[in-house]
Amino acid sequence: MTVPTTPAATPPATENALSISGLDVTLGGLPVVRGLDLHARPGEFVSILGPSGSGKSTTFGVLTGDVHPDAGDVRIEGDGLGRGSRVAYMPQRDALLPWRTVLNNVTLGLEVRGVRRRAARQKVQPLLEPFGLSGFENRYPAQLSGGMRQRAALLRTVAQEQPVLLLDEPFGALDALTRSQMQRWLEQMWEQYRWTVLLITHDVREALYLSDRVYVFSPRPARVAAEVVVDFPRPRTPELFSDPRFAALEAELLKQLIG
Repeated sequence: MTVPTTPAATPPATENALSISGLDVTLGGLPVVRGLDLHARPGEFVSILGPSGSGKSTTFGVLTGDVHPDAGDVRIEGDGLGRGSRVAYMPQRDALLPWRTVLNNVTLGLEVRGVRRRAARQKVQPLLEPFGLSGFENRYPAQLSGGMRQRAALLRTVAQEQPVLLLDEPFGALDALTRSQMQRWLEQMWEQYRWTVLLITHDVREALYLSDRVYVFSPRPARVAAEVVVDFPRPRTPELFSDPRFAALEAELLKQLIG
């Protein structure tokens, strides 16, 4: 468990699932991101913490192709972004369509990418049980709990089989108990599938519980103020919260955020 006093050297792009170097973004004449460098290795869980309005979602917007940067190099598995996005994005709200069943919601991302509905259903079918959705395929979003809706939204995201998953505060709207349950569930699922994940969160505990590394963004315009390596052993359990080392690292991150 270390907190580097200088930015960690970014490995060559070919070693990374995601690599961002020297990213600059200006929106409406306002500098939002300046000289941003970050990376994620294949199968790594990386979180981004930062003040509200510090450019976290803008960075995601660059990766999804919705925001055009002024400068910088962005690569997925060594390749530039190009015209087609190679990330799968899960927004803060589950964004499930109320008129589509669970099955038709979780296949939506694949269908948007051009996969025929029948093939999309065959692809997601084996994932319904591990995502806790088996037996609920024909239910509608209004018939699901908040946690089940988020699991459906995550399944819709991972089913697209993109190299990088972008999770934008996926549990922020849940109550405290459900949120804690979902964090533990996501950690267990990540252990099983080892997705490459970039997570935006305002919850320091969530970042430390889930992540291999945490980037702390400065106030706008965003840059990396700190890069924190989280080396607690996996699988992780809620007992980790009572570990004095966890408390010390949590305090260090809060200090970085507050300044």
